[in-house]
Amino acid sequence: MLSISNAVSIPDEEIELTAIRAQGAGGQNVNKTSSAIHLRFDVVSSSLPEFYKQQLLKLNDQRISKEGVIIIKAQQHRTQEKNRDDALSRLGDMIKGAVVFEKPRRPTRPSKNARRKRTDKKKQRGRTKQLRGKVSD
Repeated sequence: MLSISNAVSIPDEEIELTAIRAQGAGGQNVNKTSSAIHLRFDVVSSSLPEFYKQQLLKLNDQRISKEGVIIIKAQQHRTQEKNRDDALSRLGDMIKGAVVFEKPRRPTRPSKNARRKRTDKKKQRGRTKQLRGKVSD
């Protein structure tokens, strides 16, 4: 059971975990053992609340297929158990991240004092540059 929040959790039956052979360096061990994990989670037919499903399907993420299946491949660690935990935590983070809303930005203006300081600095810089000119007799 993967818990997302206090009220939302995903049963283990809805998450399909498959052990596959990992890619990359690792010597003989990588050729003999299936230590990588391939996680598949069908968002559409899951028991997630409708709001979570909509937010997940709205994401523009390459890990979500057109059919609404999240596919995560975990192969960073040498053991299958660590890769399984990594894949599940990445799925949980992805679902949690989909339902977080950013606060809308309120446009602000610089204060009168800040504008005055800015123009004073510009005038001072102009005076400094003017003094660097040619000296005439």
